[in-house]
Amino acid sequence: MSPRRNRPKGSGSSGNSAEDDRSGRYGGWQTAVSWQGEEWSVRHVAGASAQGKTYRCPGCDQMIPDGVPHVVVWPEHAGVDDRRHWHKACWNARDRRTPGVRRSRNAPKF
Repeated sequence: MSPRRNRPKGSGSSGNSAEDDRSGRYGGWQTAVSWQGEEWSVRHVAGASAQGKTYRCPGCDQMIPDGVPHVVVWPEHAGVDDRRHWHKACWNARDRRTPGVRRSRNAPKF
């Protein structure tokens, strides 16, 4: 049996800290992104915190089932009513992603 290693890793090691790996995790962290000439707030939502809720993604016009990790996006200058829930892949491809189905004027927005 090998002894446990208790020495801290040096600054030159390849180990990632939690702060270095924030972009790859879902856990509620928030960032600001510039898109279409505006500043947008982007918050990553963990799947566990989305239990019992479904949303419609504006990128693909499909439902985001409950328990699925996704992102919530809203303009910096806007309020809570302008938040939109996106699939993470749809948000990352937002410049080339638009819904294929256009709704009529009286259709409900999700």
